Amino acid sequence: MACNHTDPSAIYPFDARGVAKRFRHAAIFGALDALTPGETMRFCNDHDPLPLLHQIDQRYGPHVEIQYRQRVPGEIVIDFMRK
Repeated sequence: MACNHTDPSAIYPFDARGVAKRFRHAAIFGALDALTPGETMRFCNDHDPLPLLHQIDQRYGPHVEIQYRQRVPGEIVIDFMRK
């Protein structure tokens, strides 16, 4: 995911379905680390990533807001906004 950080309200897509499972969490954390305050990563996945959400909460606490955009079986969309 390329972030040029020119627009603090930008939304950057991250489709986890295209990332090998063994690299997935590291790639997600790298993408979140690259966001600046106000930027959002729109995360897409085929399942609800509850363990990942717990890890994000533990790692970032109140600095990343988590908001479901779509939560139906097979299609999960979550916005992660950096604060």
